[in-house]
Amino acid sequence: MRQLFWLDMLAIGTVINLFASFAALMVVALIKEPTWALVLHFSPLPYNAFLLAAIWRFPAVTPAWRLGAIAWFVVMTVA
Repeated sequence: MRQLFWLDMLAIGTVINLFASFAALMVVALIKEPTWALVLHFSPLPYNAFLLAAIWRFPAVTPAWRLGAIAWFVVMTVA
């Protein structure tokens, strides 16, 4: 559970989301096409939902882990 939350979700998931957001900003700056920027920005959403579901369905999960996973999912979706 700790590896899933700390490594997969917070470390790797955050890096993937930051890369997608940075690429979306580059598309807006260079191409000026907001549609492709939105596609790039929200492209990690299925992976984020998978990580959230994996933590939610983990057998020995505590409410604190679930709350942390939901908070991360909301922040990564909005930011």
